[in-house]
Amino acid sequence: MKNVLVPLFTASFIIFYNSVLAAETTRENILGSWEGPLVIGRDNMKLAFTFSLQGEEIAAVLTSSGLGIYGMPADTVIVDDRRITIRIPRLDLEFTGVVRTATSGEVLRIDGDWFQYSEMVPVVLLPVENPSF
Repeated sequence: MKNVLVPLFTASFIIFYNSVLAAETTRENILGSWEGPLVIGRDNMKLAFTFSLQGEEIAAVLTSSGLGIYGMPADTVIVDDRRITIRIPRLDLEFTGVVRTATSGEVLRIDGDWFQYSEMVPVVLLPVENPSF
């Protein structure tokens, strides 16, 4: 019985440690600006989320010249492993996304969905130095 428990405990610890390490790596790798197109109806505009550390927490601000928003802070930012949730209730907005990485661990893009006023629009965000608008 003891021979079975030791490998099982070791495997459980390794899986737990790797998931904690992956979540922390994702938190660090998404810092900075991420930009992509937002197409609502016939309107094609750009949006950007800029992530930063505020103490121990991740913060995000939204910028979209097409929506007339410049640096609006998100009320809620949740980074859970590779999943990201951003909520801005005053805009009735929720963005949910999944971080896509290369085998090296580098974050390539964030594939997400923009939910606003009961409408869902797919959005792909790419890393940028600064929002281009």
